[in-house]
Amino acid sequence: MTHGDAFPIKICGLSTPETLEAALAAGADMIGLNFHPKSPRYVTPQRAAELADQARGRTGIVALVVDYTPEQAAELVRIVRPDWMQLHGKETPEQVAAIKAATGLPVMKALGVATAADLDQVALYHGVADAILLDAKPPKDAAYPGGHGKPFDWNLVAGLDPALAFMLSGGLDPANVSQAIGVVRPAGVDVSSGVERAPGVKDIGRISEFVRAARAAAKALNDDQLKKAGQA
Repeated sequence: MTHGDAFPIKICGLSTPETLEAALAAGADMIGLNFHPKSPRYVTPQRAAELADQARGRTGIVALVVDYTPEQAAELVRIVRPDWMQLHGKETPEQVAAIKAATGLPVMKALGVATAADLDQVALYHGVADAILLDAKPPKDAAYPGGHGKPFDWNLVAGLDPALAFMLSGGLDPANVSQAIGVVRPAGVDVSSGVERAPGVKDIGRISEFVRAARAAAKALNDDQLKKAGQA
């Protein structure tokens, strides 16, 4: 699930060489390229191919798409050559499996969360998707998916089966990611708008701060789990 780290930290929606380099320098385990045209973070496949070449071999490259057909996904993979597909639309488990088969890549499925009932989806995709990303549900009138900078109620995750590992997204930023990791205990974290100074405009300082805070919180969580295991 990760590019060389047990707790992947993903910076999503990168669109310039400078901010991509900042994410790499900060030690991000994954970077995300957004192919949804209505998003302020949209990049063309040709632009994304250049960014992917810059990142290749240095971090995991994730292609974020919304309701693509297997054929569209395969064509995107041919141009960009990512390491992962991230499906952020209304893809069914069957469609996830079809895109996996068409691309030959591992697939991350994003699931929107607003209520406890939304977490019932996790079990449906577990074992089909290679990773689950829990994100805040967008507002009803939103033009594109995702949390739009708003977190969901992290306490909802308390009742989820601990065996169903997932990454956490939605409203995370350098100031709250440590608390989020402590409360939710995810398998990794993903951020986009939380490291921006304007929609679609990444802030180099915030990227560095986010990775540093997330890495420290993940280490503290791991140390705590090892301590408890030793006392068991």
